[in-house]
Amino acid sequence: MKREGIGMKAKMNKKIEKIREIVSDYRDVTIAIFGSHSAKEIGMSAKSWGFKTVVLVQKGRDKLYTKYNRHLYDDVVMLDNFKDMVDEKVQEKLIELNAILIPNRSFAVYVGYDEIENKLEIPIYGNRFLLRAEERNEKRNQYYLLEKAKIRYPKEFNNPDEIDRLVVVKVQQAKNPLERAFFYAESPEDYYKQAEELIKAGVINEEGLKRARIEEYVLGARFNANFHCFALKDVFGDFDFVGFSDRRQVNLQGFLNLPAKEQLKIKVPIKNEEIGHFGVTMRESKQEMVYEAGERFIRICEDEYPPGIIGMFGLQGAIAYSTDEKLEFVVFDVSLRVPGDPAIGPTSPEMRNLSLKHGIEISDPLDLTMMEIKHAVKNERLEEIVT
Repeated sequence: MKREGIGMKAKMNKKIEKIREIVSDYRDVTIAIFGSHSAKEIGMSAKSWGFKTVVLVQKGRDKLYTKYNRHLYDDVVMLDNFKDMVDEKVQEKLIELNAILIPNRSFAVYVGYDEIENKLEIPIYGNRFLLRAEERNEKRNQYYLLEKAKIRYPKEFNNPDEIDRLVVVKVQQAKNPLERAFFYAESPEDYYKQAEELIKAGVINEEGLKRARIEEYVLGARFNANFHCFALKDVFGDFDFVGFSDRRQVNLQGFLNLPAKEQLKIKVPIKNEEIGHFGVTMRESKQEMVYEAGERFIRICEDEYPPGIIGMFGLQGAIAYSTDEKLEFVVFDVSLRVPGDPAIGPTSPEMRNLSLKHGIEISDPLDLTMMEIKHAVKNERLEEIVT
């Protein structure tokens, strides 16, 4: 495992050197945006900071960007398929524009980790090699990193027959690679019954179920803790906390809006497909544990995936009681790129805090991204903020 890790780091370093060579010729920057997930949010922040922008869209999925919000993008690259982003001509055009890409979840899923790490030559503001760690089936995945950072995460059950408490089963949707179809079970019998029903309904399939993660359901208040980690630490410091959020999910939200007796009448499978977010706050007396978790996670990522985290990331979890009756931050998911919750900007009190810290108006977490890129361009330090 150690030899494998050394080989991986050598591969990372070689790729990073090549990307830094490309970006060394840049004299200005165009922000490249993947046309899904958080493309509007990135576009708004980039334009407000005076950057030119280019959005990559897939035919048939482009109207939100090419019609309704066209003012956010100076250039549009139309693709037959998102995977075509790695084609030589597309990459040449982006490099001619001096493009730096801001990664989001859709980019990672639709383009693919192998292509991003091996074929894509576009400089990325962020760590392209860390994107893979979100996948639960990778060796050095998010749980590996959380364990190294000594951050509690839910107990995993390797076999449905081991279920002895309420669990959540995280399984990929059959028809949507970007979303999971969670379901809950309290026993092996309950698991098999619900799995069979979901397969018959076409929500999941056997292959997805084999790769599913079964973990204890954490009884606590949910908080997505969102951060921004700087590459130019001598200028901006180590990291900033940007705010808390929670998820709105289809069709779970509809179930929860009904009285319990009405919920029992509905025989439709529950889906936890993320559809939106809303901002939340946490008591100040409990926030320190979240900051400390973020800091420990950053240090581990620097060791395991150098140069570590660059840009936004999120630790999604809950504040729950531990065995000694103390509250702790339990993390059940990690976002190693722009989290998909644009509500953070207008709903987070941290924006005012960060405006005071940096001496410039910060109205959205992605303003921190643009602030660092702008400084790197001005001071000829772009090589330090990209991979």
